[in-house]
Amino acid sequence: MSLFKARDWWSTSVGEQEDFDQGCLCVADVDNTESDKIIVGSYKGILRIYSPNPSKPGAAFQPEELIVELQLQDPILQVEVGKFVSGTELLHMAVLHPRKLSVFAVSGTMGTVEHGNQYQLKLIYEHNLQRTACNLTFGAFGGVKGRDLICIQFMDGMLMFFEQESFAFGRFLPGCLLPGPLKYCCRTDSFITVSSSRQVESYKYQVVAVATDAESRHDSEQQKLGSGKRITIDWMVNIGEQALDIYITPLNQASASILILGERNLYCFKENGQLRFMKKLEYNPSCFLPYTSVLEGTINILVGNHNNKLLVYQDVTLKWIAQLPHVPVSVQVANFQSLKGVIVTLSDSGHLQCSYLGTDPSFFQAPKVDSRELNYDEMESEMKELNKIIRVAAKTSDILPKAENNDDLNVTVVVSPNLDTVSKVPDDSIDVPVPSISLKVMIWSQFAVQDVKLSVCVQSPLAVTQDQMCFAAIEPGTSRSVTLSVFLKESFPPAILGGDTAVSYRTPTGVPRIAQCTFSLPLKLICQPVQPSKNAVHKITIDINKPPVNISVLFPDFLGESDHEQMNVLGFKLLSGSTITLLSSKTSSRYRIQCDQFEDLWLITKGLIQHLEETFAGEEHKDFVCTFPGPIPLQEYFQLVDRHFELRLNAEKYKELLSERAVQYRAIQRRLLTHFKDKTPSPLRNLDTLLDGTYRQIIALADAAEENQTKLYQAFTRLKSATQLMVLLIGLWQNLSRDQVAILEAAFLPLTQDSQELGWEECVDAAVVYLLRTCLSKSSKDQALSPTNQLSMPKDTCRLKKHITLLCDRLSKGGRLSLVADAPQHAVTMPGFQTIPESELEERMADHTPSGMFQNPAHVTKKLEPDRCRWCSRGDNCKDDFDNNIPDIYDMCPENSAIGETDLRKFQ
Repeated sequence: MSLFKARDWWSTSVGEQEDFDQGCLCVADVDNTESDKIIVGSYKGILRIYSPNPSKPGAAFQPEELIVELQLQDPILQVEVGKFVSGTELLHMAVLHPRKLSVFAVSGTMGTVEHGNQYQLKLIYEHNLQRTACNLTFGAFGGVKGRDLICIQFMDGMLMFFEQESFAFGRFLPGCLLPGPLKYCCRTDSFITVSSSRQVESYKYQVVAVATDAESRHDSEQQKLGSGKRITIDWMVNIGEQALDIYITPLNQASASILILGERNLYCFKENGQLRFMKKLEYNPSCFLPYTSVLEGTINILVGNHNNKLLVYQDVTLKWIAQLPHVPVSVQVANFQSLKGVIVTLSDSGHLQCSYLGTDPSFFQAPKVDSRELNYDEMESEMKELNKIIRVAAKTSDILPKAENNDDLNVTVVVSPNLDTVSKVPDDSIDVPVPSISLKVMIWSQFAVQDVKLSVCVQSPLAVTQDQMCFAAIEPGTSRSVTLSVFLKESFPPAILGGDTAVSYRTPTGVPRIAQCTFSLPLKLICQPVQPSKNAVHKITIDINKPPVNISVLFPDFLGESDHEQMNVLGFKLLSGSTITLLSSKTSSRYRIQCDQFEDLWLITKGLIQHLEETFAGEEHKDFVCTFPGPIPLQEYFQLVDRHFELRLNAEKYKELLSERAVQYRAIQRRLLTHFKDKTPSPLRNLDTLLDGTYRQIIALADAAEENQTKLYQAFTRLKSATQLMVLLIGLWQNLSRDQVAILEAAFLPLTQDSQELGWEECVDAAVVYLLRTCLSKSSKDQALSPTNQLSMPKDTCRLKKHITLLCDRLSKGGRLSLVADAPQHAVTMPGFQTIPESELEERMADHTPSGMFQNPAHVTKKLEPDRCRWCSRGDNCKDDFDNNIPDIYDMCPENSAIGETDLRKFQ
């Protein structure tokens, strides 16, 4: 499917500074000459009739093509052509004004000069209206033959019926607030409209005709309470949006379809209100027109939108798209003597165009080329080179296209090297003095861009003075700069000391794009220099294979309070109150970071690694490596996991208690309401006291739940800091590559924040189990096991802690992380970490097996036992069994890989 322009057959500009809308265009054989004419009425009251007859497609407008132009006194709301005059079946033209309905006859006289024929407009009759009209519909109401009746809908919801020259009756639609599009269905003799309640409603003509007459809306409302027949709805469907237009087209000889164009959807209903199909539109439609399809049982639909496009659908299938020079407000199909099936469109400013779909034929013929002999050897070699290039590109290509170097718009962020002299922190921040640092965001555009929106995002507890800013447009070759400030909003350190900047904009062609930029913030924003502390609870040691670098070179901004003579120790004090001490060994290439809070070690450790890598980034230091000797501080990490999980359990308890108290509160309210409605007063029996007490409990529980939520968010931030520290230490401990560290980060940091539906514990547990069963598995049987698809909040963290411990154990034995499950790898024990036996059998085998020797599993089959819990040896019967109640014969535990089904029955 390609996008072509609608081919211009004939076009003109209707008037100057005139407004047009949906009902202002009509195409019909108004002069009864078996050739369509284009009738256009404007809100200025000017009526025009055109008869296009261009000498060639796209020819200029000729004056004789405007056959009638008449200035009427009132604005023209709608123009229709039908059998509106009694005694004849010729077509006449009905013009609807706000307070008048006029019916005209158009007749032509053959001309004898070159100026062409002469046309006259004669007023047949008119009806003066007492209300303000909105729109009209016509048809053979009640099954009459040879004539059309007119129904006018007014702004107050009244329907007024005219039997040609005479007034018939008027009725008010029930519950009408604002009028909507109105059409008549001749097959069911009913009127279809969309009310202000966004409901498609169908009213039978017979029901409307025999209903009690009402002179006003008040009389119509009184009919509901008194005697007399009232208007009832035949059927009703809720579409949930306002309708732009309605058309009723025959589907076949036995049924018709009701098509409704909504603001975002296209609906097709059967005659009884059943939905035939619905098409969701990805644009804002402006008008539509169904027409006859060559395929039986389908409907062709023309839809115009606000993007100057004309789309052709066959039911819900898009068949063609054509570009228009304007936004159409009305579309029709005309049959002229020289061309059939012309698409007529009208814009709100009066651009009238007749066009057709397709392309102009091309008369270009390619010149003949001299034939030459083909060298198949060269073609084969060229094909091999091209296939090689394709294979390389397929391996290295990303899913998302890479950004071009010369982009339309570039965004850069410059962080000030110094803190702000006067802090920009609002007064409602934390009590202690908090510094702030300035960011200068610069946006440079190569071309003219529009709708530029700048967003600066930093993770809490960091905050920015203004996180969003908008620009109407940026001229080509110019730049815009914005200065913002970042500060610490809460009394705990962030997990990520940085942020992102995103700029969304539209190119000159209207294509939306986004430019992004990341930035890092200095440590001095959240901590200050302080005297080092000699004692600490938690300690981490980092080794390097290069001579140690002086701490004053690594952290030159934190030498204010330290002893300059003692350059091998430095103290950092976070704004939250924790003190971190960094020591450098005088005799070895070793650094130690210590603190009383385990998670607070993260930012200083990360800063130390980054500064060391920047210092040894030259070509002469390619072999620079940072290592962590171990052991991995799992127990300290598990304490933070337990604390976070405990707060999650408290949140669930508060939720249940609030639900119970709310149910109790509503029950007491119902009892009180029953007492108050009782005609005989009775004592309340302390229900008011119980209601007040329940209300106080709900308020207290809500406050406690809110306080717990604040603590939970703080605990999650601390857990993220500790998790990132653990990932860094594991990477240094096992010398993992960047890709392996990225896999580890994806497994341990799947969420940016907790939610009620999904928490950190279950996500990490599922990810770790997946790694254990794929790339870290020890047999092909383990890889065949598929993890559960449904994640739910666990009862405790024992299973998660066991899996994390097992992950570290597998890595210590030489396992490597990969997105593709590799073959089982040989175990290699790394120094500094004591391996954790997976069962009592493995522990006994490790004690009795000489180092460096590997026993054949077939020789120890009889000694193997089924999977047992490490604490109670009860296997699957233990509640702490980590294999999620998988039968022992199918367990992923490596001891069971050599047990057959027959051997296992001896132990059960």
